[in-house]
Amino acid sequence: LFLAVCAVGIGGTFQYGYNVSIINAPTQHIHKFLNETWSSRYHKELNPDLLTFLWSVIASIFSLGGLCGALIGGSMAIRLGRKGALLMNNIIAILASILMGISFPTGLFELLIAGRFLIGINSGIGLCVQPLYIGEFAPKHLRGGLAMGTSIFLTGGILTGQIIGLRELLGGEKHWPLLLSSSCIPALAQLLFLPWFPESPRYLLIDRGDELSCAKALKRFHGSSEYRREMEDIQRECFALDGEKPKKPWQLFTDRAVRWQLITVIVMTMGQQLSGINAIYFYATYVFEQAGIVAEKIPYVTLGTGVCECLTALSCVRSNYVGRRCLIIGGYLLMTLWCTVLTFSLTYQELYSWVPYMSMMCVFAFILSFGLGPGGITNTLTAELFVQSSRPAAYMIAGTVSWISFFTVGMLFPFIVNGLKQYCFVVFLLECFFVAAFIFLIIPETKNKSFLEIKKEFHKLNFGTNA
Repeated sequence: LFLAVCAVGIGGTFQYGYNVSIINAPTQHIHKFLNETWSSRYHKELNPDLLTFLWSVIASIFSLGGLCGALIGGSMAIRLGRKGALLMNNIIAILASILMGISFPTGLFELLIAGRFLIGINSGIGLCVQPLYIGEFAPKHLRGGLAMGTSIFLTGGILTGQIIGLRELLGGEKHWPLLLSSSCIPALAQLLFLPWFPESPRYLLIDRGDELSCAKALKRFHGSSEYRREMEDIQRECFALDGEKPKKPWQLFTDRAVRWQLITVIVMTMGQQLSGINAIYFYATYVFEQAGIVAEKIPYVTLGTGVCECLTALSCVRSNYVGRRCLIIGGYLLMTLWCTVLTFSLTYQELYSWVPYMSMMCVFAFILSFGLGPGGITNTLTAELFVQSSRPAAYMIAGTVSWISFFTVGMLFPFIVNGLKQYCFVVFLLECFFVAAFIFLIIPETKNKSFLEIKKEFHKLNFGTNA
């Protein structure tokens, strides 16, 4: 099971985290490349406004690709299987790496834009299919811990990108094309290791009707002595679905039986993206400068934020035993607290010498709290709130909401910060508090429950007390 999570994660959420992270290091080098390419092609200087526009396209086209990937990821998981979809997804990543790698020697910045778009598609598919696959092959008593592999590899990707992007490694002017094309390495690793593992047992039995292959897959994942209990659970779910075909995303919006599950996933996914984590990263450099850290050393201190996220995700594997509901509510409430403290500390930054260090502590504490709850549990809950026929469509909807929120935050965030300054955290603390209240009132505990048991928990909410 552990090796399966590693084989799935290296080409899934690791790619997303890695490609979000590595684009930051070569910003100035890409600006220079755009200027030189434009001058040699058109024999005139690139207008600063057009330069800003081209850089914005290169940076934001990734989220547009992610949205496209989220829209097709569920369909790929149904047609090709969970494992098949992930394997096919690596072809997109390799093509993207080639395009980004040859953009500099060919002098075609359009290839860089195309490559970023394709790697966005790869990330969108990976974010959709990876937690779906892990959630389906994990035994229910380990589902929470194994599903944290999604968060561990995502944060691991961010940290790896921060390290590889240091100017001493591939973040220098000569090596940035290699940095952007290095995302082919995780793709090749997954193509090498994932074929050794079986397809999702639930997919094999419920979607394909292949009981023999399902039993073989369960024996591989759970052991020959432990697989029968899980087999019986899948057979009960198969019987309850009574041959129901996988649903399309638009069918979920009209299905009363999943109304509150769908509302919950949309609220949690939007809450994760709009929680203020982007604002924290934006303010991190300013906070570190105010604490007296030399500008040249700030990239190395920023590595500490990546380490924070990674360690929190790893610790969540163990702390997941306290229950998903407790972790995610606690995470949002702690984030509310740190937003409050950070607002005050940034406001009174100049008054006392110790205040900048409090701001610095708040940055790390907020990132730890995010990893503890929203960062780690959201994808796990999405898998658990739906039965087999609705799960791929639910991930498509969750992915679409996530990428639209990600794009919206990227577009509006500079204006929010410029308008509200440090008081932007008041907006985020209110959002975190309301999401915590929603989860407290709506979501039941899902730990150690089968998918059918969780469905029954929502039955009263969906149909009323007299149903």
